[in-house]
Amino acid sequence: MALSYLIAAFLLPDVAATLSGLYGAEISGTLQFRADWWLSGLLLAIAGTAIALSSHMWQITKMPLLESARSRAWVIARTSKFRIQTAVAITLLFAAILMVMTLDGLLVGFALLGSLLIGAALALPSLTAGSLTLLQKYTTTPIWSWFWADTRQQLPGLSLALMALLLAVSANIGVSTMVSSFRLTFVGFLDQRLAPELFMRVNSAEQSKELETFLKKRDVEVLPLLSTQVKIEQHFVELFGIRVGQTYRNNWVFLEATTAAWDEVQLGQAVIVNEQLARRTNLWVGDRVQITPNLKLPIAAVVGDYGNPKGQVIITEKLFQDINPGLFPDRFGVRTQDASELRAQIIDKIGMDDTAIIDQASIKAFSLEVFERTFLVTSALNILTLGVASFAILMSLLTLADLRVPQLAPVWALGLTRSQLARLEILRTILLAAFVVLCAIPTGLTLAWILLSVINVKAFGWKLPMYLFPLEYAKLGVYALVAAFLAAAWPTLRLIRTPPSTLLKVFGSER
Repeated sequence: MALSYLIAAFLLPDVAATLSGLYGAEISGTLQFRADWWLSGLLLAIAGTAIALSSHMWQITKMPLLESARSRAWVIARTSKFRIQTAVAITLLFAAILMVMTLDGLLVGFALLGSLLIGAALALPSLTAGSLTLLQKYTTTPIWSWFWADTRQQLPGLSLALMALLLAVSANIGVSTMVSSFRLTFVGFLDQRLAPELFMRVNSAEQSKELETFLKKRDVEVLPLLSTQVKIEQHFVELFGIRVGQTYRNNWVFLEATTAAWDEVQLGQAVIVNEQLARRTNLWVGDRVQITPNLKLPIAAVVGDYGNPKGQVIITEKLFQDINPGLFPDRFGVRTQDASELRAQIIDKIGMDDTAIIDQASIKAFSLEVFERTFLVTSALNILTLGVASFAILMSLLTLADLRVPQLAPVWALGLTRSQLARLEILRTILLAAFVVLCAIPTGLTLAWILLSVINVKAFGWKLPMYLFPLEYAKLGVYALVAAFLAAAWPTLRLIRTPPSTLLKVFGSER
């Protein structure tokens, strides 16, 4: 809890700026102590520990009195537990498929996420045990046959740590896919929307008319923008009036459109809506939108509008002025070959303030900076989840270290040195981690799809395309293997330093 407070204090400024800029959500810039959150975290930890312990204690009550001291008895007991886990996992994964096919809503999306992650984690031990049995079946040498059998026997003690690693790697893959997909889409979106080299804002109708007259004499493409707020289908949306030109025709990419969308808009016969409004009102291309009580126009195109929480309707400049004759274009985009010279001329001739004129490069740099700050929290959480998983593996291996002495002593007595046993222990941990990474890739990609196509759509009203990043997944796999190696290093070092006398004591009661 103390660590979470420090992390929150570090991340809060960037998260607050991000939520305001991308999602329109205003939050306080200072930390607030909420007893209900802290109490729920404490109760969650206690409940999780109690559930884990109750399973263990229940198994002990079902064993004969002296059986709990034998490792083989635990293997047999855990086998039945794995069967129950597998049945629950299959049920959860099947429920997730049904939710995708039949149900709708944000809460269903979160239930889908939970079913996927918990189902995948519970299925992992059985998948691992089955793979180890298969490997042992096709192994002919005694050492490797013992290695796979011994790995399977250790699985009950390591299963919880491996499940933690699966969840950590899956979350990292899912979130990194989401963030990287968002980054690619966002950069393309900025190139589309920030095509003009200069953007400027005026304060009055006189200054607006003067600026447009000045720009027309310079033989540059002028893109005035008029805007107001209207209510459409019980939603307050932004109504924009634009001058349709080559910049819009060449740069805007639609999610869906008619064959001559821009021509229809230019003639005042149709509108363009953003994805947020289309999804909220369930209106798509071909459906009609009530702009005013006396004007209802069909939708010619739906455009992606990433990071904007508001609905938008776009009509031609002339139609906008007919509807709102008292409004004037207060924002302008200008296409020019020499942005710096034109900027200086506007400031000199029109008397506009320097801060009212922004160049394309500055807006793009600022937007990308906000975006990078947006997902700083995800990088921190990725590090934390991998750290927790590594710590879980370390604790499991340390717990098993002393219990494994009776299992390793006979192999040592048969001729394997402590160094050779240590290398096999390291190899065992890395192979198990590699298997977990292989299972985490499809789980993580499914998680990314749910985040992009279900959660984001239901929560914010716009859908992101999903891209794949194999190199990123390979890096995450390497990080997971390194984490597993570091976790195994300490117990392995203890094994190497185990005195021969300790190993010989295992045979002290033999006859």
